[in-house]
Amino acid sequence: MRPEDLLRPSPRGLYCPVGDFYIDPTRAVPRALITHAHSDHARPGHGEVLATRETLDLMALRMGPSHAGATQAIGYGESLDIGGVRVTAHPAGHVLGSAQFALTWHGCSIVASGDYKDAYDPTCTPFVPVRCDVFISEATFGLPVFRHPLAADETAKLLNSLQVFPERAHLVGAYSLGKAQRVMALLRAAGYDAPIYVHGALAAISAYYAERGIALGEIRPAADAPKAAFAGAVVIAPPAAITDLWSRRFPDPVTAFASGWMRVRARARQRGVELPLVISDHADWDGLIAATRATGCTELWVTHGAEDALVHWAGAAGLGARPLHMVGYGDEDAEAPPEPASEAPAVPPEDAA
Repeated sequence: MRPEDLLRPSPRGLYCPVGDFYIDPTRAVPRALITHAHSDHARPGHGEVLATRETLDLMALRMGPSHAGATQAIGYGESLDIGGVRVTAHPAGHVLGSAQFALTWHGCSIVASGDYKDAYDPTCTPFVPVRCDVFISEATFGLPVFRHPLAADETAKLLNSLQVFPERAHLVGAYSLGKAQRVMALLRAAGYDAPIYVHGALAAISAYYAERGIALGEIRPAADAPKAAFAGAVVIAPPAAITDLWSRRFPDPVTAFASGWMRVRARARQRGVELPLVISDHADWDGLIAATRATGCTELWVTHGAEDALVHWAGAAGLGARPLHMVGYGDEDAEAPPEPASEAPAVPPEDAA
């Protein structure tokens, strides 16, 4: 049999014709397996959704409890039979609850990894490579130039800036699911014990992380604090918020952005980022190669990102390789939901122009 008989790309996402289900579909479908709760992989309107408990909870927080007709939780290492296909969930190390799905049928094994990383992250279960015939990988940072530094070293840069500029707020742009909580946890692990102020879009998700036992320390809503409280403080907000009217409450802030894209200095300059922090929740070039090798796969399929470079490497390494050219992935949580009107500060007339 061909691997495509078990799983194949389609306009709606990866489709398993044997089990009649999709993985991370980009449109509403009758049955979906969701690898994680980022908005480019988890969408509302599906008939049935299978995901980890954490992913289901986070989807409900972000999209409402009726985001799907029915839901079913699966734990790491747990297997289910769906239409004769054995489906097993394994940790992806991307964000809290993120999973890879291993599909086995008639001796063929395929692992759809979703988004993943093999770097240390105190907020989620570490990535586990799974042996398979076909490994389906992202390639967000699939170019040799992307070699991410240690997140602890980037956190040290932020702490050092706090010492150098104790009178200035440090406004950190970070995606509201996963990245923001990872930055908080990294700061706590480095010994930072002051309150961390957050945009309203981060509050519910951060509270959920804390409920799951992840040490984020004291978190305060930025909307409730007086301006004097922000001197020398860390404030975390979705990326879009650090350039809109919301950010004007902070006098002379140091603007930072936590992202793997901060490895590209031109991107930092374009965003007006004073303190780029190269902290990524995706595997870098070395991580992509190490993960692929660890699976022992004979074929590599690449869903999205810098597909051609990773496919070229795989071919040179003796693997069968193909780009899937999947559309609709890679823009995770880039926009900030507005804060509730009761939390939004009044903008002075001279600032509103």
